[in-house]
Amino acid sequence: MTHIIYAGAKDKAKTLVPYWSHCVGAGRAHEGLRVNWLEQLKRAVKECGFKYIRFHGLLHDEMFICKKRDGKMVFNWQYVDELFDRLLHIGIRPFVEFGFMPKELASAKDTQFWWKGNVTPPADYSEWNLLIRSITQHWIDRYGLEEVRNWYFEVWNEPNLSAFWKGTKSEYFRLYKETVITLKALDAGLRVGGPATSNFVPDERFEGDKEDPSKHRTFQDSNIDHAKWRPVWVRDFLIYCQTEGLPVDFVSTHPYPTDFALDGYGKTRGFSRSVDSTRNDLKLLKEIVAASAYPTAEIHLTEWSSSPSPRDHSHDHLPAAAFVVKTNLDASGLADSLSYWVFTDVFEESGAGDSIFHGGFGMINFQGIAKPTYHAYRFLNALGEEELCRSEAGIVTRHAVNGRITALLYRYDEEVTPTAVPLTGSLKDALKIQQKGTSLAFTLEIRDLPPYAVFDQEIVDSNHGYAVPLWEEQGTPEPPTREQLQSLRARANNTSSGECQADAQGTLKLQLELPSWGIVLVNQQGRE
Repeated sequence: MTHIIYAGAKDKAKTLVPYWSHCVGAGRAHEGLRVNWLEQLKRAVKECGFKYIRFHGLLHDEMFICKKRDGKMVFNWQYVDELFDRLLHIGIRPFVEFGFMPKELASAKDTQFWWKGNVTPPADYSEWNLLIRSITQHWIDRYGLEEVRNWYFEVWNEPNLSAFWKGTKSEYFRLYKETVITLKALDAGLRVGGPATSNFVPDERFEGDKEDPSKHRTFQDSNIDHAKWRPVWVRDFLIYCQTEGLPVDFVSTHPYPTDFALDGYGKTRGFSRSVDSTRNDLKLLKEIVAASAYPTAEIHLTEWSSSPSPRDHSHDHLPAAAFVVKTNLDASGLADSLSYWVFTDVFEESGAGDSIFHGGFGMINFQGIAKPTYHAYRFLNALGEEELCRSEAGIVTRHAVNGRITALLYRYDEEVTPTAVPLTGSLKDALKIQQKGTSLAFTLEIRDLPPYAVFDQEIVDSNHGYAVPLWEEQGTPEPPTREQLQSLRARANNTSSGECQADAQGTLKLQLELPSWGIVLVNQQGRE
């Protein structure tokens, strides 16, 4: 079977909005003060085009933002300034997540992660409001109101999960109310949103004021992928804000295509949904927002990946890259951002990884070795703003400024994808999936080009843009020597596989065999 894609370089096109590069995630604010984090971010911004970055822990005590002296709040912005100054210098803006709770303001001592981010409501909302007002006014004074109006302000992270919010749904709604009123009092043009909830679910576990683990259907029924999954708290949040007369500039949630169900005893069961789940979830979310009192609110999916586990080995391997390309293209036009969680394995929710390839969220590992997902985002960023043609396995685009043509093709083999089965995240399972599947023959034909137009062709497969096989040849050293690391970085960056050229009549006809999980970028040279 051959997959054929036809396009004309001068055909009428429709707008393609690159929502995949609008925002990217990172672990926590304090990690952003490290050299390797900043170096990797600079590369990701340059090559993947990310415009905003979101992270946890901005208000955590390791940022030293506030303390009480003689019963009064005293603020210190040095660490936040250092981070934000560097972000803006790199060319990326903050997507501000207000969390976690400074211990001086906290109502209890409950924490999350080894770095102990406090996850309790404020003991005194007047102190919380003072903090929010003071830090935002400081940003306005330091960077200017017009700049800060370009930022986003998201209230908390995944408050539906007790691991991240020890309060109730009602208490989170109050936190949003207090925060949005405080911000809008400074300037009505500041963009504020929520509820930043985790995952879509097929049951009633979050219908009450607190989660009810006994209602987790995915723990009880493994054959559930055909059930109607829905976002958590979004309808209730929009109704609450309407009732209270509160503004909502954007709606945010986290549509991971999985569910980690609790059984009431702290045990979990991983559940992987179909590859179409993100697209279907975003369609539903867009319908909910359109039918609400806030139909023009932006939709930002402020965390997303193939799974919400920082130890899922699928993150390190080829299928993840094909998944990123397929899902982002399939769901285009349904949201304003789909923020990959995260750009780097300089990430410590569970502490340091015990291997250089440990299944971390990052699209670049701790040592700066690009994973296949990094190239997926780099390829997506290379696409033009005008869509000429789309198929179930690729897209052809045109750049508005100079008319250059860029195509992106992928082979995602759905027949061997783990769907509606327990998700272990093990290295063995990740490699088992990768080793299965069949190749697909492609014919890409683009007409109406300049005669002899030349295209670069880049591929990511088991031999290109993928360092793990070389690491295995090296004997999986932990840690690699400096020379081994240099070789691994070079292998990870080696995606180039040559050129192709249009004929004298201006028609490019490219035939290639793309192996399972492979992705290829075909990019016209010149015309800068």
